[in-house]
Amino acid sequence: MSASKNLPKGYFALAATCILWGTTWVASKAALHQLHALQLAYIRQAIAGSSFLLYFFLFNKQPLPTRKQFIYLLYMAVLMMVFANALSTWGLKYIPTGLASLIGALYPLSVVMIEWIFYKKKNVSASTFVGLFIGIAGVGFVFYQNMFTHVTANWFLGLALSLFAMFSWSLGTVFLSRNQSGINPYYAMGWQMLIGSAILFFISQNYQPSLPLVQINLYTWSMIVYLVVAGSIISFIAFIYSLKVLPPTISSLYAYINPIVAMLVASVMLNEKLTFTIFIGTLITLLGVYLVNQSIKKDNKIITEAEI
Repeated sequence: MSASKNLPKGYFALAATCILWGTTWVASKAALHQLHALQLAYIRQAIAGSSFLLYFFLFNKQPLPTRKQFIYLLYMAVLMMVFANALSTWGLKYIPTGLASLIGALYPLSVVMIEWIFYKKKNVSASTFVGLFIGIAGVGFVFYQNMFTHVTANWFLGLALSLFAMFSWSLGTVFLSRNQSGINPYYAMGWQMLIGSAILFFISQNYQPSLPLVQINLYTWSMIVYLVVAGSIISFIAFIYSLKVLPPTISSLYAYINPIVAMLVASVMLNEKLTFTIFIGTLITLLGVYLVNQSIKKDNKIITEAEI
């Protein structure tokens, strides 16, 4: 009975996750009008990471990571925060928000290919290949449309950065699933953000000029605060709650809705062109991602039952 009572709250949490994480792409794009991408990334990660660690130190009395755990956190910080988060933010400067968010949603396809090519995974079903084909075809629709409406001198640079960031996130996901650190994942995320921000600060100071903090205008600070509070704190709390209350197939729907939210909001707030071809291509791509996700869950369930 209590679970059914919490269902409305669970759906509200899921809606909040979809909307907030979708709009963070737009907030990042808006902040990039004044800041360099690496500076935006290290400021956001420093504030969010410090907030997470402060919570765990004050209320959970978590011990400092061991040497082995710190090495693990360093690897994950480079993959997830430096390469994935910072480079996707950098790529967002040169390509439309909707396209950047759609590339980010492709990571399940990349995970499958990484495990298939590098880990020689044999249990790849036909439906997985169908999903991969549909997902790539959908992206082709979106790429084709953007190449004729949004191409600039740095368009291909932004595309390359976004694809590399997505691949890095996929690699981090595979590494995370195969290497258990024995540390609370959200406590670990705080450390990853803090380590990542330190690395990005060093790189930014040497290769990408940073704007003095006192010169950052109020509008940009409001975007940063939104990214930290809405994108890194509230969204995670809402997502965790939805995972506890809703079935996994429902709670995972955020991954398919985020790009659509990003496209719609960007078309209104940033005047980014949203054509019928782009929208249809997005739906086709997300259908492919959905099929891949479902086939992976089915294959994993078959393997688990066989092992039992």
